[in-house]
Amino acid sequence: MGDHATDILDTISTRKAQGEPFALATVVRTVAATAAKAGAKAVILPDGTMSEGWIGGGCARGAVLKAAREALADGEPRMVSVQPENLLAELGVKPGENRDGVRFAENMCPSKGTMDVFVEPVLPHPSLVVLGGSPVALSLATQARQLGYHVTLAAPSVDLTSTPDADMLIDGYALGKLNQAKRFVVVSTQGKGDEAALRTAAATEAAYHAFVGSRRKMAALRAKLMAEGIEASAIDRIKAPAGLDLGAITPEEIAMSILAEITIERRRGQRGAGR
Repeated sequence: MGDHATDILDTISTRKAQGEPFALATVVRTVAATAAKAGAKAVILPDGTMSEGWIGGGCARGAVLKAAREALADGEPRMVSVQPENLLAELGVKPGENRDGVRFAENMCPSKGTMDVFVEPVLPHPSLVVLGGSPVALSLATQARQLGYHVTLAAPSVDLTSTPDADMLIDGYALGKLNQAKRFVVVSTQGKGDEAALRTAAATEAAYHAFVGSRRKMAALRAKLMAEGIEASAIDRIKAPAGLDLGAITPEEIAMSILAEITIERRRGQRGAGR
């Protein structure tokens, strides 16, 4: 058993380091279930496959995999209780019903035991990609790291006045492979390489795109980018000016106003009612 536990901990730390989302299922209680024991764990991937560990036979698998997919979608942990039909009837619940945060499922197996499984999503840090080496860009990187973002800063090294506080530093605007997380992209070039950075931003999938610059400046750049054949829809999803209108003046304040706007986008749909 010891080896299994070590394997699963290795898998968990590797996946976390690579910024890959997964769900961790842990058996918390069993009654008369022959297959699984409390403490058994499994790592479930977003495609619904179990990559490591074991939480018992097929009896609970379907319900647990479904809960894992849902947990990865909304970021919330859940408890699944797999019970034989007669016990569900005694409790007055139907298979698939939720009560007090517990999802009930029917155990179709001959063993007819009960098994409670806690399923928790392990999601990577959200990713902030900053294009540019301006004072706002540097301040964005520093503040975002304090807020728990994985920060990639891309700018020609000649444009940098100091070493940015970033998890990943790229010389120039060619991003390459980015980690798979909810992604936010901000162009803060301030006159140096605006077009090249906006080209990259337009081609990068993200939940939020913004440009630190006036609406007028963006309109002029939009015409140039469209002349190069870049889709209007890809340019138009880049918000300009970036950030909430807080009357910000200093680079730090501008960076804060952008992160405030990103926070709204990051937390959208995550705060439960009444919390």
